[in-house]
Amino acid sequence: MKAATHTLALCAAVLLAPLTVSGGDAPPDALVLTPDQFEWVDNPRVPGLGLARILGDEKKPGPYIYRVKFPPGRIVQAHSHPDDRTYTVLSGTWHIGWGETYDPDKLTALPAGSFYTEPAGLPHFVSTPDGETVVQVTGTGPTTANYVDPEHAPKK
Repeated sequence: MKAATHTLALCAAVLLAPLTVSGGDAPPDALVLTPDQFEWVDNPRVPGLGLARILGDEKKPGPYIYRVKFPPGRIVQAHSHPDDRTYTVLSGTWHIGWGETYDPDKLTALPAGSFYTEPAGLPHFVSTPDGETVVQVTGTGPTTANYVDPEHAPKK
């Protein structure tokens, strides 16, 4: 009987342990953000897009993470970036195509939860025909967008 009581007590301790640490403070060097804590601003490089910087500064050397909010029906013409990047689709559906000219027939639909990598210098184009879409971008700065046709670069 003592062994059964000891086993039950051990199981209860294991199950309750996460409850006792979940309300604790984050470590001093940790960054913990909930969705309502992101500060959305107008994207300084592309008018009409929202930008929430999470870590680093994409204009300076070093790693960066930010989120971009695209309105419904947005098309971004063919461009590339000087750094390797990763993308995670957080909400909506992101339509991505690769090449030097926007071609809706070459778009691949990536629903929320999708992830992909993009090598530096690879021309690509995007669209959000289905509604607002939020993507998280990571890379190593400094970075910029280099449009294949400079006439397609956003006018500020």
